Amino acid sequence: MSARDVVITGIGLVSSLGEGAERHWHVLSTPGAKPVLDAERFQPYTIHPLPEIDWGLQIAKRGDQRQMETWQRLGTYAAGVALDDADAKDEALLATMDMVVAAGGGERDSAVDQAILDAARTRNDRDLLLNEKLTTELRPTLFLAQLSNLLAGNISIVHKVTGSSRTFMGEEGAGVSAIETAAARIRSGQSTHMLVGGAFQTEHPDMLLGYELDGFLHRKRWKSVWQRAANDGGGVITGSGAAFLVLESREHAEARGRNAYAAISNVASGRARRSDGNLVEAISGVVRALGAPDQRLMAISGASGAHAATGAERNALQSAGDFAMRGFSTLTGHLKEAQFPFAIALAALAIHNGAPYPAFDAENESPLDGAPEAVLATSIGYHRYEGAALIVKA
Repeated sequence: MSARDVVITGIGLVSSLGEGAERHWHVLSTPGAKPVLDAERFQPYTIHPLPEIDWGLQIAKRGDQRQMETWQRLGTYAAGVALDDADAKDEALLATMDMVVAAGGGERDSAVDQAILDAARTRNDRDLLLNEKLTTELRPTLFLAQLSNLLAGNISIVHKVTGSSRTFMGEEGAGVSAIETAAARIRSGQSTHMLVGGAFQTEHPDMLLGYELDGFLHRKRWKSVWQRAANDGGGVITGSGAAFLVLESREHAEARGRNAYAAISNVASGRARRSDGNLVEAISGVVRALGAPDQRLMAISGASGAHAATGAERNALQSAGDFAMRGFSTLTGHLKEAQFPFAIALAALAIHNGAPYPAFDAENESPLDGAPEAVLATSIGYHRYEGAALIVKA
């Protein structure tokens, strides 16, 4: 035990299952939980949509809400939920709170894209056409709204988190880097309390296009993350959601009388050259680097369903230890930048509540008994980057 142990004192979650730590624990700890799906809007692809959200609960000014795209509102909202959960909305505390955010790019104006494509079918001077559309159809402020670091900027404006700020890009890898960096800063004494997390809004055609250009999206009917066959497409079913955590040093949390959900014992990451065919070994190495106890553990897996990555993770966990896997994307969808923070939050909730999650897929996930004192959380990128963390009792 150390004064600089990294403890989790606040959790802010939003997914198709609802919002808040308590809601997610209630749904996911109930045997036979069912996903919330939308199979109509983006046929032949299924998504896990956002629930109804009263944005005003965390973003009081309508003007602030209007100037944000949905993914920014989503992240700002979840950050506010985490701050409330940690009882951290104190002016002096927020002024010294550092922040690390995992974010992607903004949403394209699909109507303008379609207008350009339609016009290009009847004109050969396409360079001139693009220049015309740039000057007549696109607002300069639209480009500002696409900036990845505007999520952190909006959190600073709305919630007054005004310490240092960093934004990582790079899909699941961004979420891993955000957590890894935040934990390292607290352990080194560079920070005492931090807000860290990410958000992803899939309900927009260009967000799905990014997956499908390389054939990653699952088609046909919904299946568990472990059951998606190659003849049904690429295996990924996406979801909209966000996960933010308030991390503190043990000393800082105790000084303000806050109990912790759990502690982050260690974080490890890797960037395997997947074309070399050694992904199983690379994931096993990342997991072993955590120094997990030699006993049966629950693994909160961020497996996306992408065939190569998901199969490699399953094989790696079988070789690296004795794990009862729980693929939460079965019920939330793949959350991209928010995947790793979400996995860590779910692991912390299991430790805090003293119970493992029941199998989300009884045919492919084994049972586990007893109150968990250590839980593995993983995020193996559907395309690149590998990350894992060991979450322990605080």
